[in-house]
Amino acid sequence: MTLYGGVEMGGTKCVCALGTAPDDLGEEVRFATTTPTETIARIIAYFQSAPVPLTGIGIASFGPVDPRRRSAAFGTILTTPKPGWANVQLVDPIRQELGVPVGFDTDVNGAALAEYHWGAARGLDTFVYMTVGTGIGGGVLVNGIPLHGLLHPEMGHIRVPHDRQRDPFPGTCPYHGDCLEGLAAGPAIHQRWNQPAETLPADHPGWSLEAHYLALAVVNYIAVLSPQRVIMGGGVMEQVHLFPRIRSEVRDLLNGYIQVPELLERIDEMIVPPALGRQAGVLGAIALAREAAD
Repeated sequence: MTLYGGVEMGGTKCVCALGTAPDDLGEEVRFATTTPTETIARIIAYFQSAPVPLTGIGIASFGPVDPRRRSAAFGTILTTPKPGWANVQLVDPIRQELGVPVGFDTDVNGAALAEYHWGAARGLDTFVYMTVGTGIGGGVLVNGIPLHGLLHPEMGHIRVPHDRQRDPFPGTCPYHGDCLEGLAAGPAIHQRWNQPAETLPADHPGWSLEAHYLALAVVNYIAVLSPQRVIMGGGVMEQVHLFPRIRSEVRDLLNGYIQVPELLERIDEMIVPPALGRQAGVLGAIALAREAAD
């Protein structure tokens, strides 16, 4: 029997599951991401209790990480601001303890892989998966392969125009202040308006500002990467009224420069939510496990 393990490694919680695909996914187990020693031990213990030996394990992790298989630091979380987690090696202890191949990538590249295999990116070869929640990140697949290069994309830390008269908020990013994540992630919304994003009514002016920043980012991604689709997930994007606002702003910002039907006539099919919802992350880890085993 073929069985894979998946780990969606978040900065606040860790999600583990067993399965092979969306229609063959066991019940998820969730626990807090505490210290590296404790969290890795819980992951190992969970997979040791699997009903049959695993064929492979995938880890889709918060970052920055080193996902390059030929790198000496492959499987390492790098300069994360999460206390105690900088330069932590994730892959080696799990691979050594369980004796199976381990796939590893960013959480957003993992979610992108899941959408490519089973969700909103089926049949596409170039697309962006963007998540907007506690942080902002982006995964890119080109010809069905996650984009790495120098390391991996850091799409949440691009610089976007910041009109300080309209928005005097300085930003929350500990590295860059008012980068995209610093201006538009969930904590930025909370601090700017003194209440959590999910409590803001749909007609609150904060949502127009949020749509503006996200549209600026999407326009940059379209201009640089020419994706066939932009999939936008994460907790903030559960505010479904954001999608028509973002689509409208993207069209206005492009101003007719890119003449393709996907942007001019079918933009509601170009900028979309994930088809796999909140399962995209752990299914992405399953997809990484399948690739590692192959």
